[in-house]
Amino acid sequence: MTLLAVEQLEARHGLLQAVRGVSFTVDAGETFALVGANGAGKTTLLRTIAGAHRPAAGRISFDGVDVTAVPAYARLRTGIALVPEGRRLFAGMTVKENLLVAGAYGRRGHWTLETVLDAFPLLQRRLNSRAGNLSGGEQQATAIGRALMTNPKLLLLDEVSLGLAPIAVEAVYRSLEALIKAKATIIVVEQDIGRALGVSTRVACMLEGRIILTGSARDMTREQVTEAYFGLQRARRATS
Repeated sequence: MTLLAVEQLEARHGLLQAVRGVSFTVDAGETFALVGANGAGKTTLLRTIAGAHRPAAGRISFDGVDVTAVPAYARLRTGIALVPEGRRLFAGMTVKENLLVAGAYGRRGHWTLETVLDAFPLLQRRLNSRAGNLSGGEQQATAIGRALMTNPKLLLLDEVSLGLAPIAVEAVYRSLEALIKAKATIIVVEQDIGRALGVSTRVACMLEGRIILTGSARDMTREQVTEAYFGLQRARRATS
């Protein structure tokens, strides 16, 4: 069943068109990976889906309802949660406070303080630590846990591994595997092509604001994604 449908979406930053006529769907229980170089439009696309950035054109349907004009706080209550690039935690608040404040504004469901800590055991010993004093991996786990506390139907993860040490990336992805096995619906932005192919059901590659390659992660090769990532297909067509 289709949970999210994006149709001919466009988004701008002033005169800069960051997202150009993007269309795709995400089914319930699917993990959909978006890859692409810096500036490809991935973050703007996620922010627009979450309601944090106003689209210039196009349509966003969620669970059968047109939410294109719905503000971010209302989309959160319908079940769309964004883990933003840079995490954006409340640095002066503890891990527990960051989690509980999100839970107060979300939907009721499986995710509570206890279940989030079960999914992210590295946070259990840091529960009363200020978020600003955490390591990068601990901050990312807190940011994902905070989004889960709203009990989302759709989880948007922006740049999961960006700026993290390899050991922290492993810890975060181990926790994500549990979410994926539980059939959570996830859109993940990831620059690591290997990670994207490894965790996703489908992969889409963005270049200059457009999706130029999409398909089943199982059937797609790393070489295909790499060529799309760097625009090599377009370069070959231009010189042939």
